[in-house]
Amino acid sequence: MGRPAPWPSLFGRRDVLAGAACLAVAGRSVAAEPIDLVAIERQRVIRAADACLARAPLTIAAIPAPRSPGNRHDYYSEGDYWWPDPANPNGPYVRRDGFSNPAKFDGHRDALIRFGMDVPSLTAAWLVSQDARYARHAVAHLKAWCVDPETRMTPNLVHAQAIIGVNQGRAIGIIDTLQIVEVARAVELLGRRHTPGYDDGTRRAVEAWFRDYLAWLTTSAPGREERDQANNHGTCWLLQAAAFASLTGDKAVLDSARTRLMEVVIPRQIAPDGSQPLELARTKPFSYSLFNLDVLAGACQLLSGGSADLWRFATADGRGIGPAIDFMARYIRDKARWPYPRDVEYFDALPVRQPSLLFGGLALGRADWISLWKSLEPDPTVPEIVRNFPIRQPLLWVPPGGSHNGMHT
Repeated sequence: MGRPAPWPSLFGRRDVLAGAACLAVAGRSVAAEPIDLVAIERQRVIRAADACLARAPLTIAAIPAPRSPGNRHDYYSEGDYWWPDPANPNGPYVRRDGFSNPAKFDGHRDALIRFGMDVPSLTAAWLVSQDARYARHAVAHLKAWCVDPETRMTPNLVHAQAIIGVNQGRAIGIIDTLQIVEVARAVELLGRRHTPGYDDGTRRAVEAWFRDYLAWLTTSAPGREERDQANNHGTCWLLQAAAFASLTGDKAVLDSARTRLMEVVIPRQIAPDGSQPLELARTKPFSYSLFNLDVLAGACQLLSGGSADLWRFATADGRGIGPAIDFMARYIRDKARWPYPRDVEYFDALPVRQPSLLFGGLALGRADWISLWKSLEPDPTVPEIVRNFPIRQPLLWVPPGGSHNGMHT
């Protein structure tokens, strides 16, 4: 498949998103509130990227994981909600749903989160400023994680979210690489233009890493098991598959993900009233509902276009992304109205600037959702909230003029 055509200009041009406005959906333009996304995001993006310039790339190869069965290139993490058993302190860990164990090994995941924040921030800053420093530093991170044999990560998650005394890794640990979905978006955009420091050899090597990881994600036993999870884990698999397939031009995976979203994920996860029963059943129903909705909206944003109007797709009984956003928007606007149990942790730290409001607002012409999005905190600092907020740079998702994302289909 050929390289996609580059966008005609960088985001720094005043006319790129001024009055941004329309998302082309199934050949129709749907008017939304005039919004200059560059003007909204520029200062925030530059500030974040400037902080990134002061940090050298750091990969898992430099972070010892004493309990990992793998080597220094193999990603390793431990399950969040698993704790020593008070009745058997030296035995297998036991589950306390919703309560994160602060003593678990987080070194590799923290590094992955930082990678997932730095490269998108630097790329967004390059797009709005044309300052080559940002592009070169983004490329340095990509080389470290995906190319350099001394520092790169093995492209699989065999040892993710292990449970001490029980196993050495689980399929549901695949959710950890949700943190690099935006890295894939950044890589796709960097590859569309003459990016300083991003030569063809580096580009091919980085894309090969994502191609290898996508193959593991879609064909391995853990990958297939995670794909079939009914709750947010299945949604997170879908968004990862879509993002990595968009980058690598894998039309078969894109087509399969689009079908799965309509035929499996939406019918199984969204109720006719727009609620998400599987997430409401958790000990953090507000957090999980917001998180899963953002992931659903990210998948819809990536997979819509041409004849696929996923924003308006609905089952016969009304299940769809739009109703799901509408359901949560009322509680994002006024959390005091939340009729379900409070989250056992971090309830007061939410909501933040949920991307579902922006993506859905542009796609469906909902100015109220966009205004609500603009009113919220874009840069949370609580680590648990940061971890569950993987779509942080909307400029990587909403292209010039607000039109279709231009992925390879």
